[in-house]
Amino acid sequence: MADRLPTEFDVVIIGTGLPESILAAACSRSGQRVLHIDSRSYYGGNWASFSFPGLLSWLEELQQNSDTEEETIAAWQNLIEDTEEAISLQKKDETIQHAEVFCYASQDRVDSVLETDAMQKYPSSETSSTSIKPLDSTHLPKEKDSAPVTSCKMPDKHTQKSGEISLEVPDEEELMEKEKPCGDKICIHRVSDEEKNKNQPADEPEDSADKPKRNKITYPQMVKEGRKFNIDLVSKLLYSQGSLIDLLIKSNVSRYAEFKNVTRILAFREGKVEQVPCSRADVFNSKELTMVEKRMLMKFLTFCLDYEQHPDEYQDFKQCLFSEYLKTKKLTPNLQHFILHSIAMISESSCTTFDGLKATKNFLQCLGRYGNTPFLFPLYGQGEIPQCFCRMCAVFGGIYCLRHKIKCLVVDKGSRRCKAIIDHFGQRINAEYFIVEDSYLSREICSNVQYKQISRAVLITDQSILQTDSDQQISILIVPPEEPGACSVRVTELCSSTMTCMKDTYLVHLTCSSLKTAREDLEPVVKKLFSPFAETEADEEGLKKPRLLWALYFNMRDSSGVSRSAYHGLPSNVYVCSGPDCGLGNEHAVKQAETLFHEIFPSEEFCSPPPNPEDIIFDGDDKQLDAPRTDNTEMAKLEDGEESKNLENAGQHLQT
Repeated sequence: MADRLPTEFDVVIIGTGLPESILAAACSRSGQRVLHIDSRSYYGGNWASFSFPGLLSWLEELQQNSDTEEETIAAWQNLIEDTEEAISLQKKDETIQHAEVFCYASQDRVDSVLETDAMQKYPSSETSSTSIKPLDSTHLPKEKDSAPVTSCKMPDKHTQKSGEISLEVPDEEELMEKEKPCGDKICIHRVSDEEKNKNQPADEPEDSADKPKRNKITYPQMVKEGRKFNIDLVSKLLYSQGSLIDLLIKSNVSRYAEFKNVTRILAFREGKVEQVPCSRADVFNSKELTMVEKRMLMKFLTFCLDYEQHPDEYQDFKQCLFSEYLKTKKLTPNLQHFILHSIAMISESSCTTFDGLKATKNFLQCLGRYGNTPFLFPLYGQGEIPQCFCRMCAVFGGIYCLRHKIKCLVVDKGSRRCKAIIDHFGQRINAEYFIVEDSYLSREICSNVQYKQISRAVLITDQSILQTDSDQQISILIVPPEEPGACSVRVTELCSSTMTCMKDTYLVHLTCSSLKTAREDLEPVVKKLFSPFAETEADEEGLKKPRLLWALYFNMRDSSGVSRSAYHGLPSNVYVCSGPDCGLGNEHAVKQAETLFHEIFPSEEFCSPPPNPEDIIFDGDDKQLDAPRTDNTEMAKLEDGEESKNLENAGQHLQT
């Protein structure tokens, strides 16, 4: 409860995203009294991971989160002195917009039936649509406005304004019921049987015994096993030689998490998905490259590893596009595609030669540390990483409060320094420094800020985009843009062994910089790789596209490029952390946390290693840590006897 909170702290941190959580751990470890608060009911903010029902509840909360609640200023006005003023914080999370959900999985209550048998009983997969609007049922789309299932589109008249959320999935109790009248906020429109049959592909002959069997995944089954899903709001991987891995090792936070090595890197070329060779052995075993191409590729990659030693090789092309530089190296179009989109993973139309060489070298340096690819993925999702740093903060005395709203910052009129915060219980909490996540700042403070946007899609499918003998593959794929000026789309496919989805399904994340709404940006790529039909067309090699069972599209604010000077009237001792950026790694978050920490505490070490349990000094009944703080020994001793777990498929645990 708020009345039990201390009123004096060194640092108050608002928001539990990755940069804020790293800062909380670093401050607590250096001996500061830390209060870490979040108005949300979960850790991570936009870095969080959700179970399947948790994700649906999150979408509902986004719509219900509004500014309609009345201000009760009188309750805490007397806490502000005459020489002080209050700066209100944002009450509504506006970082997520244009959320749309599509359900293609059958809604029949069947636990496990073969797809070929099910098709005889259930003509097509159902698609339902739910529109959440703060209006009445007159905005329910008419039957004739429904788009065919093949188009995967919203009805033409069913347009969205900024911030509105469209849900196209009923809850479990509605699956077997008849259509119900629309309520005030949720309107359910079901596609008629006639329309479903019209869009269903023609049935194939019954004698299909030689066809590969595919287990049927139904929507009730997904809901029933919903807690086996861990769905990330932001899709990222960890470079094995990246700054986050180094920080996890240095701070010993790696003991709180487990990781798996990304098993393969894919390329999309000429309408086909191919595996990209990474190691020397992969290159010479590849069937996609000729012997001449293999030698050319190895020669170029060897040069990239120490390109700084040969400036004459690229000096004249330093500011040219990397794609143009590759052409001068006489690489084949096949090799140019692999290097651009699967190794350097950069934009073909905007990345310079210097940046391309740097990205290629970084990729190569990360190979072999934990596996054949440069990337690691945390078990149970990206949302585990902020929680690991929060745990370290708590071990060294940090206090945590979720579902704890902050009304305002209290600022001294003379010095323009923030002195305290006032929470929704009317308690005043004083501190020396304040760290605030960008989404909590009011529109007045952010009036001059120009935000970028990230387009995101989360898909649940029944097969891998590149099928092999193993069904436990973790893959990353870059789909290049079709039109000049468009952005490439990053696709990350996770299997059930990552603890992010149920058995016989795959969790697929799509990410790109926003040009339009997330669905408009990403749906063309979804159509290339997946099909919503139970029976899909086979490609030239006789392989069928994975079936799309469920899809979520949304736009997320990208505040990573905003400088401090862009915020209007920000007190000198209030520091701002940005939300997730569009990059593949976590380097920006780690760099931001370290930079802010040294601005606040220039003489302190950033995230110094915690003491080993054997180093704890016992002096009579007083237990002391070999650390600046001496009042949290019992929590620190929780680490004693907690054995590190090995990285599955990664060779070894993160250690120096």
